[in-house]
Amino acid sequence: MYSALEIAKYIINKCTKDKCPVSNLQLQKILYYVQREFLQQGTKAFPEEIEAWQFGPVVREVYRQYCGFGAMPIRMQYDVRLTLDYMRIIDSTVEKKRQLNPWDLVSDTHSRGKAWDLIYRNGAGDFQVIPQELIRSKG
Repeated sequence: MYSALEIAKYIINKCTKDKCPVSNLQLQKILYYVQREFLQQGTKAFPEEIEAWQFGPVVREVYRQYCGFGAMPIRMQYDVRLTLDYMRIIDSTVEKKRQLNPWDLVSDTHSRGKAWDLIYRNGAGDFQVIPQELIRSKG
């Protein structure tokens, strides 16, 4: 298993190399979708918790690292090595989600009855952890 920050660096690296850089908001949503995909396959992509914040699911450690970019694209190069199984799942998720408008990603993760919505509860659950079982089962 890798840390969420290592996976985030891999995603940023891939998107930079593919000339399709992502913003911090997109990165957070892509990390959420990556974790969901791994959980649905019976394992975790990373051990860090995902929290329900106003604009959707957030991995706090990754947010802190890249929040200075604001809505600007993150264009960085890292030397990150993941296993082929990890790269296959992450690449597939990244390629599907990075093309979407960031606010469409927010709308999707905020959909009624999904994991973020069930925890956030119109702000009552702000900054609360979204249980991994809920991410796996409700998306």
